[in-house]
Amino acid sequence: MSTDFSQPQRQSVVGIFVLFFYTLQQYARALWPIIVIWIFKFDQVNKTYLLLGTILTVVVIGVVSYLRYLNFTFFLDNENEEFVITEGVFNKTKTAIQLHKIQQVNINQSFVQRLIGVYELDVDTAGSNKKEGAIKAISHELALELKSRLLENEVKKSISETEEFPFQKSIEKPTEEEHPFIKISFLSLLKIGITSNYGRSISLLLVFFITVSDYIKKITGRDVLNDKNIENYVDKNFVIQTFFIFILLLLATVLAINLVRIVFKYYDYKITRQKGSLLLSFGLLNTKSTIIKPEKVQITTVTSNYFQKKMSILELKIRQATSGEKEERKSAIEIPGCSASESDAILKLLFRKIPKKGVMLKPNFRKLGFSLFVSIGLPLSGFAAFGYWVMPIVFNYSYLVPIYIILVGLVQFFKFKNNRLFIDDHFIIKQSGAWDISNEIIEPTKIQAITTSQLFWHKNLDIGSVTLHTAGGEISFQLGNFTTIRQYVNLWLYEIETSNSNWM
Repeated sequence: MSTDFSQPQRQSVVGIFVLFFYTLQQYARALWPIIVIWIFKFDQVNKTYLLLGTILTVVVIGVVSYLRYLNFTFFLDNENEEFVITEGVFNKTKTAIQLHKIQQVNINQSFVQRLIGVYELDVDTAGSNKKEGAIKAISHELALELKSRLLENEVKKSISETEEFPFQKSIEKPTEEEHPFIKISFLSLLKIGITSNYGRSISLLLVFFITVSDYIKKITGRDVLNDKNIENYVDKNFVIQTFFIFILLLLATVLAINLVRIVFKYYDYKITRQKGSLLLSFGLLNTKSTIIKPEKVQITTVTSNYFQKKMSILELKIRQATSGEKEERKSAIEIPGCSASESDAILKLLFRKIPKKGVMLKPNFRKLGFSLFVSIGLPLSGFAAFGYWVMPIVFNYSYLVPIYIILVGLVQFFKFKNNRLFIDDHFIIKQSGAWDISNEIIEPTKIQAITTSQLFWHKNLDIGSVTLHTAGGEISFQLGNFTTIRQYVNLWLYEIETSNSNWM
């Protein structure tokens, strides 16, 4: 029996507990420094006031959660073709989303929602940097039915386009098997976990350590980073051994963080064909289900490094239309640990063919010189100036300078060596990276704008830069042959003007 979405609907009653948890989580994030102080100074806090304050906080959060549940309704306005959401606690807000502007409808389930037995449905369009509508607690059957109703406009649009362009009938397959045609194995996730995202994990460790040290200093008055008593814990004769043990522990921690993050985030990763689109579902504690429509894909990135090539795995990142750089990073859909054949199958479904690298453009060697100046010349000049005028003691660490020059120089050399722009009749591929080699693929018809630039001292050298702007991000190529770049820019502009591609 189908649900009548033309009448205002409420979330599941048990959704009150979900709203209670999320509201409690918001308060905890805002007040966590005070909570930490209470924990460290628990013996000095008046227990009666603490208990009464806790009870009062829980009661207030409970009332707010109930009001949020009571005032939250959603329905389909068939006359105006809008999805309408009303929400609020004391001040109600009404959000009307035009059906034809809906880009994605995702069904997610967090750990708390899984315990209670409800799902979250997110509605996203390309015109905002946040989710326009989010229903926190509905049943899976209702979520699937509502998702189908919200995306009916896409089906109607594809049918009308097929009638207008009959030759596309041979491309569309009216009946497709809706079962996973790619499933990322647990072993592949482990391989990805130990071969990627080292920088991100180290950054998280540093941020965590600095944050904890700062709060310990505020609470206890003791500076952990400059604690002179640390020398008493380490024998000076074993400084080198201690240093290497620290490095090994750091590497082990980074690998553990990578493995846990990858497995928890992408566990049971399945890709299913669904009416010409890709349905992706994954997650261990927090499950996520999202749809990728080939015509709305803006940039597809294929990434691999030396170890991943040896293990026959790579990573795909797919970006659809977004409204800014921050949202672009959040909304990028990652497919980790797929093989070359699985990657080809995904690319073929997205582009109807496997992208090939065509004419290759190389950057001028001056790009390498400028990169070395910025990454080596300027930092060493700053180091020398700081040591000469401010703190001469830093010159005691001058033995690290050759190591820095060699490491940074090698990174910049390989970045320059791998920096290429490949141009085919149907695709533009930007290759980049020093260790992780990425190939960003776009179709000329998806380009929104093109920016070319040339510094006046580069005119005689005939070198310049180009930036391709899409709704999913930008692709830039610096210091290539400017005459060749302008020829291709004119060709791309012509294709953009004459194309009837529907990527919105």
